[in-house]
Amino acid sequence: MENNELYKKPFLIAEAGCNHMGQMEIAKDLIETAAHFCKADAIKFQKRCPKELLTEEQYNAPHPNPINSYGKTYGEHREALEFTVEQHAQLKKWCEDAGIIYSTSVWDMTSAKEIASLNPVFIKIPSACNTHYEMLQWLCDNYNGEIQLSFGMTTREEEEKIVQLFEANGRAKDLVIFDCTSGYPVPFKDVCLLEIQRLKEKYENRVKSIGFSGHHLGIAIDIAAYTLGANVIERHYTLDRTWKGTDHAASLEPDGIRKLKRNLEQTYIALNYKSEDILPIEQVQRDKLKYRKH
Repeated sequence: MENNELYKKPFLIAEAGCNHMGQMEIAKDLIETAAHFCKADAIKFQKRCPKELLTEEQYNAPHPNPINSYGKTYGEHREALEFTVEQHAQLKKWCEDAGIIYSTSVWDMTSAKEIASLNPVFIKIPSACNTHYEMLQWLCDNYNGEIQLSFGMTTREEEEKIVQLFEANGRAKDLVIFDCTSGYPVPFKDVCLLEIQRLKEKYENRVKSIGFSGHHLGIAIDIAAYTLGANVIERHYTLDRTWKGTDHAASLEPDGIRKLKRNLEQTYIALNYKSEDILPIEQVQRDKLKYRKH
């Protein structure tokens, strides 16, 4: 049996999120580096409407960690990291020019409608918003592409309700669900990789694919996630882990994404059975080394 019959080819998403720090030139650099140096399959940004997403009190409160703030209040901080829908159209064009898939996480109804208007290959629903059923319903009704959705901070009852919503709308085969532990960074004991097996057993035949969104350190865990059945791997990505902001420290730099892509591809090639008892590469050694009774 060929390996591509046993395992789906790995698909790697470099999640830039807001690691562009609100600067288009950094976003362009993130895109071109992810495409040409890292060889990632997709790059993902974020789109939020802070005034819709936050209460007035949350908007006007100070950032919980002021050293990472880009504004006097949390609302100002979030606004400083946002791009307009026109800027996202430019990001998508840059991605097309670079040969990498563009995508964005949407955090609210306004953002969902704006990004859907750009018709990306896929839209991501972050863990924080996966119970925004009105937004999920709107996307089922109005967006024809793939919908990816993370299950961080989500009960098993909520997971089932989400999948059933997509099934009821005939969209479950456009849905990719991600095993995820929401933390920045997540210690290895809390990664809980075997949740991938649980999701696979319960949902593999009901949704398009199972994914893994990792917030851990290093790249070893992602290979294990892939072999457990998560063929879509998403990792936070930055050009410099020391930059100001909450996500940079839990992100991979370009060399990390590049090595992860290489390792995933090598694992995919290696995941097969022997085609015969003695492979040609072994026959040479067998003729030379194998014990024979004289």
